[in-house]
Amino acid sequence: MIGSNFKKGVFALLLIVFGWNAVANAASNPDEEYKTKLIEHFEKKGVDIRPYFEDSRFKLITGITEKFTRSAEVKIDSFEKYQKVLGYDNKKNKIASFYETHKEDLINAENEYGIPKEVIIGILGVESEFGKFSGKYNPFNAYVSMIKEGHRAQFALAQLEELIEWADKREVDILALKSSYAGAMSYAQFIPWSLNRWFVGDDLYDMSNNIYSVGKYLAHFKEITGSVEDAILRYNNSELYQQAVLGLAEDAKEVTKNS
Repeated sequence: MIGSNFKKGVFALLLIVFGWNAVANAASNPDEEYKTKLIEHFEKKGVDIRPYFEDSRFKLITGITEKFTRSAEVKIDSFEKYQKVLGYDNKKNKIASFYETHKEDLINAENEYGIPKEVIIGILGVESEFGKFSGKYNPFNAYVSMIKEGHRAQFALAQLEELIEWADKREVDILALKSSYAGAMSYAQFIPWSLNRWFVGDDLYDMSNNIYSVGKYLAHFKEITGSVEDAILRYNNSELYQQAVLGLAEDAKEVTKNS
């Protein structure tokens, strides 16, 4: 039988390695075990994530798995219904104003990346209604919630690593960030992996940055897939989504044809 002094010594060591709150909570509540595992995972990478868990802004997103399984792309089977959910007509009506305001950047992005400016307009229209929406969740909370519920946990862990890398380089407060429930940020709605590779600039909410970032992202995947249409599916692997983006792009041509 292992002596009580030895047990106390092991427990004290765990407190040093993982932090009092994480280990104490996990010991008393198995539901908190995910925190301890994440703390251990990131400590091996030289990163202390305990302050995030101790921050009052850390909150699990209840039922995050259901948000994915009940998304419009999963539930809806017709483009007409999808248009209604997206508020397609409202987005369409904003194209002219958006183009007038950001015409120079859109033309420059098209010239630099070879992606039609109308497609860039379509992406930004579908993703954020041209900057109106940027998300109501927090990416750290979103990815931890996915890990906790076991929904695409390996993907979520990889994105969490990318998120911390991106934020550390820029000294950004992770828990102040806004995202979708999938952890996508900016008006272009990039997940952290995409932010680290294709986002142009540091300010997520500068529209010029977002315009160039969409162009850069689509150019990369156009080279891989062979077409702009297939590159759009790398943004969101849904034919309904692709149809909406291309539909707005066609609508945008009526605005841009004389420019």
